[in-house]
Amino acid sequence: MKWTIVSLYLVSVFHIHFRGRVRLPIFRQLFDHSSFMAPINLFLHTFSHVPSTPYFDVHRFSELEVLQQNWQVIRAEALRLQAAQKIRAAEKNDDAGFNSFFKYGWKRFYLKWYDASHPSAERLCPQTVALLRGIPSVKAAMFAELPPGGKLNMHRDPFAGSLRYHLGLVTPNSDRCFIEVDGERYSWRDGEGVMFDETFIHWAKNDTDSNRIILFCDVERPMRYRWAQAVNRFLAHTMMTAASSPNETGDQLGGVNKVFRFAWAMGQYRRRFKAWNRMVYQVTKLGLIAGLVALIVFA
Repeated sequence: MKWTIVSLYLVSVFHIHFRGRVRLPIFRQLFDHSSFMAPINLFLHTFSHVPSTPYFDVHRFSELEVLQQNWQVIRAEALRLQAAQKIRAAEKNDDAGFNSFFKYGWKRFYLKWYDASHPSAERLCPQTVALLRGIPSVKAAMFAELPPGGKLNMHRDPFAGSLRYHLGLVTPNSDRCFIEVDGERYSWRDGEGVMFDETFIHWAKNDTDSNRIILFCDVERPMRYRWAQAVNRFLAHTMMTAASSPNETGDQLGGVNKVFRFAWAMGQYRRRFKAWNRMVYQVTKLGLIAGLVALIVFA
């Protein structure tokens, strides 16, 4: 039984790794968060009702047309937030999902995050929040800012239960400000939307002198069967709500990010150890990994 579970887990990791044309280095993939989620994502990919492609025809998701029709209304609220410096990085190391993005200049303001509560969004962006409430398939949304020279390194998102929608609000309207998904590049334009699968390797860069602000949404992945859709919704409610991060005091902080605060503090000691002697750090790290594998295999 133990070997069956280990085999199924490895099969799911290989599925994630070899999906698409662009891949992470194998060692990084083995310890990437997408590998820990691989069994769940194998299920979600298997019963997905959309094809396994990096991008989708945005017109297939007709419920999103209301966002594109009202993009200037949404843009106005985003600009007011930007002027008030509300679109910003997490201030208390309580955003595990996007923590690595902040050091490259990326900023966000949550409008909706699964079943979590964000009173700040309702107060500061009432029109955008009202539009989003009218689209049940949109499970999460935020304003995301990428300043001149900003970038996001190559990564894949850990949860396949959603697809990613971007609506250009304030963009350089230039091919030098782009996202690349599984080797295919898209450049944002004001008032235009794009839909892609964030579980493919993707990265982004703003190589212009102008700012970029988009509406960033998680849209529920359509599944082939009602029971599979129900499973997807349960997983999203259980796992993703726990990853809620606040814009400001009064917004909900999920359990994952409560733990992340502690883990980040402990990580400071790990970074000091690494800076002290990189070789000793790597040997210790490999020893701990080998011990964990041995515990799983021989227990």
